Amino acid sequence: MKVFRRTDVSGQATTPLRRQSKYDRMVNRNFTPFPILTTERLTLRQLSIDDTQNIFALRSDIKINKYLDREPSKAIDDAIKFIKNVNDNIKNNSSIYWVISLTRTKKFVGIICLFDFSNEKNSCEIGYELMTKFQGQGIMKEAAQVVIDYVFQTLKFKKILAFTHYENQNSTYLLLKFNFVKSLERDKENPNVNIFTLAQ
Repeated sequence: MKVFRRTDVSGQATTPLRRQSKYDRMVNRNFTPFPILTTERLTLRQLSIDDTQNIFALRSDIKINKYLDREPSKAIDDAIKFIKNVNDNIKNNSSIYWVISLTRTKKFVGIICLFDFSNEKNSCEIGYELMTKFQGQGIMKEAAQVVIDYVFQTLKFKKILAFTHYENQNSTYLLLKFNFVKSLERDKENPNVNIFTLAQ
């Protein structure tokens, strides 16, 4: 299960260490302290250097990368750099990235994130990836629900965008379960990508 992103699911490929704009400061978006989210089975927590091996496994998996516009990671240093970039972006409040873990066992099962915040459009983008062996168990649906609630109830955005490859049926089904609406507009950068929107 994964959503297609034009650059990278964390968003830092397009906005590395982006400075806060005047609009960002006006809405007081602040991810410090980091917002840990929980569900019946899951804990969504901040990424740390201890997750290096799991991040490398996730980002080097050919199946997971199939619908993503990125090259699979080839070295453990790629994962270390990725973790640093993600946490720098969180400090800058330009994106937020959760590790999805099983509460009972602390097992790393995937990631989910929010990025491309637009206060002018009152929107943000969601991205997610799940380890292959944990797919089909309702985990991402459970994680996405609490993150969607966070967007609407805490961040107070009115719209969530998702970009997914037209062949990525698992991701499409997940979005439709949450009543995301497929746009007639296509991604100009990649015509194989469908745009979905969830509006409050």
